Amino acid sequence: MICITVNPSSRKLAKVDLLNAARQCDMVELCLDRFIKSPDIPDLLKVIDKPILISCRRPQEGGHWDRGEEDRLKLLRTAIVAGPAYVELDLETAAQIPRYGQTKRVISYTNLEQPVSRITPILERAAKVQADVVKFTWPVPTMETAWPLLGAVVKPRSLPVVGLGLGDAGITFSLLGRKYGSPWLYAALEKGMEAYPSQPTVSELDDVFHWRQIDSDTRFLGIMGYEPSMAPVVRALNRMFVESGHNLRCLPLADAQPENMKKILELLNIRVVVASPRAGRSILAIASEHEESARLGRHADLLVLRDNGWSAYNGLWRAVIMAMETLLMKHSASAAASQKPLDRRNVLVIGSEGLGESVIYGLKRRNALISICNPDDKVAQQIAQKFQIRAVPHQNLYNTLADVVIFADFKLKLGEHTGRINPSFLRPTMYVADAAAQGLDSPIIQEARERGCRVAEPLDVLAQQTALVFKTLTGRDAPPERLREALAGT
Repeated sequence: MICITVNPSSRKLAKVDLLNAARQCDMVELCLDRFIKSPDIPDLLKVIDKPILISCRRPQEGGHWDRGEEDRLKLLRTAIVAGPAYVELDLETAAQIPRYGQTKRVISYTNLEQPVSRITPILERAAKVQADVVKFTWPVPTMETAWPLLGAVVKPRSLPVVGLGLGDAGITFSLLGRKYGSPWLYAALEKGMEAYPSQPTVSELDDVFHWRQIDSDTRFLGIMGYEPSMAPVVRALNRMFVESGHNLRCLPLADAQPENMKKILELLNIRVVVASPRAGRSILAIASEHEESARLGRHADLLVLRDNGWSAYNGLWRAVIMAMETLLMKHSASAAASQKPLDRRNVLVIGSEGLGESVIYGLKRRNALISICNPDDKVAQQIAQKFQIRAVPHQNLYNTLADVVIFADFKLKLGEHTGRINPSFLRPTMYVADAAAQGLDSPIIQEARERGCRVAEPLDVLAQQTALVFKTLTGRDAPPERLREALAGT
């Protein structure tokens, strides 16, 4: 089940929120701690035919109640008499409010500062105050902190346990809770209405993660460095998994120490991990073997578990170069050039360590004539020496001729200030790609289009990269048009 939390401030808004939430969930949590005037609880319980969980939390539990404790206890007693399906009570409050009627008691334990290491004493206390369900809430900024919370939920117990993870691993916990049989998951109705920061919305769980089809047999693809820019890739992969009949889902993985991450991946039976571009260097420590491009460029975006351990691969440079080759072939009048579009081409990489180096590795395999430029000339010189290519001083960039320009630096910006690239550098004769665009229309790509350059579309680059991941997992090619539609959100 999924429980949507609504936290209205008035009776009118409460009815609207309840109706909107009920259309998308199995149960609604109605928080009373923000109401300006006392709510008419019996009237609100009639608004929907879904089970309602009543709560009224104090600030130390993540709530907004700013009045006296006696008034809060009175409000909760009144709510229980009205007969909701569930009421949430903290341990202290539960000792003061006895069971009444058919309302089930969710006994909550919240620590907003740190994870809890010993939960057995809390479960024993919850049983003494007649708990029907126990709820744990604590921060999960890393996979290490999420693991005990997951253990609390999935271990067979006499009392059912639900959890709410706060932080980067919160959505990880929700998806794993679904697989391992948590009584329900929590979600926000929409952005801006979260009970806690970073709480996933119901539309995110549905549209991006397809959580409703997750079951005990679902296998996971790990996603390291999950961030908003990765959502199109995750959405596309999950949609392709559903449409192709594979019981696979993407699972975001928050930070963890390499050795701990290996153990977690083993326990979750995850055999393939995709890394966001920004996590491309940190994942190298997990792998015992590195593809040459990953080793030279110190950047990887794919981990695969082989018989002898984890191997790191770099697919981004392939995707960027394949998209650029497709663009060049499209505009080539020469048959020879169409077969090897980058051969002997003057290619300028404006990049930095990691991403820029991996692109250079791929260009050398295509026999391109490569130059490197960076706002920091020392960085450019170091990369040039490493790959035996030409370094272009930043001050000479605007006098440098290049057929193909590939931007490969996440920190790079256009502008006239020191350390930026003046947009006047872009000319209509250039073919341009932005390896750091992550499927989005970056300012660099937008400027290149406006100045008449021929652009390797970021969506094409992302589609190439995503198709590689899909084939690694399933052994099948993803339908190109369906993949592009999924990445574009259509």
